[in-house]
Amino acid sequence: MNERWIKAAPWLWSVGLFVVWEAAVAVFDFPVYILPAPTDIWAAIVKYWSPIWKNSLQTLFTTLIGFLLAVVGGLLLGLAIGWSRAIYAGLYPLMIGFNSVPKVAVVPILVIWFGIGTIPAVLTAFLIAFFPIVVNVATGLATMEPEMEDVLRALGAKKLDIMLKVGIPRSMPYFFGSLKVAITLAFVGSVISETVAANAGIGHMMLAAQSQFNVPLVWAGLVALAVLGIVMYVLMAWLEMRMTGWAHRSGMNRA
Repeated sequence: MNERWIKAAPWLWSVGLFVVWEAAVAVFDFPVYILPAPTDIWAAIVKYWSPIWKNSLQTLFTTLIGFLLAVVGGLLLGLAIGWSRAIYAGLYPLMIGFNSVPKVAVVPILVIWFGIGTIPAVLTAFLIAFFPIVVNVATGLATMEPEMEDVLRALGAKKLDIMLKVGIPRSMPYFFGSLKVAITLAFVGSVISETVAANAGIGHMMLAAQSQFNVPLVWAGLVALAVLGIVMYVLMAWLEMRMTGWAHRSGMNRA
């Protein structure tokens, strides 16, 4: 397929979606408080540009801080779990249980501990982005062939040498791949917290707009979140290719 068409595909599909959306609202005559048309949402973006911009920066800030904490903590714990079967057996069930708890149920506890504001949003973003990184790093270490490990041990390599020279490089594609998932989940965590306990951010703005029945502004907040998520996802995908391009040589990646 022509490379230009592949590069243009996201833009064409996006434009097509908005055209169909606009036409559907016009044909079925949906009230603006049920489903605003893209033109109504764009008008809300233009009208409320200043609060949208300021709240977007707040959400981006809390998301990035929580995400960076998740990257550091997830990488370290993933390596620890991959290093020791005892740590894996002890911590993994606890992590699964904690990850099964809806994070919106944790936010009130964070508010009791830290009050309303930025810290609960950061911690919620951290908690929801943490698990995928840990799982992927541990999986990367666990997929090392036992035969390779046996050969390295026979050649005199110690466990630390195997971890540093084989295990960690092997887990890097899993790690950088998990960042694309984790950054989008971090946005979810920030917005969840902002809708419950915050005085700034996209989630707080959308909640205030909802209370005023300003539905176009609510959708404008959704669009802002979508744009932020896409930008950060593309950045993580670029970082993945830069750092682990050697693991993406299959023809399937170019199809």
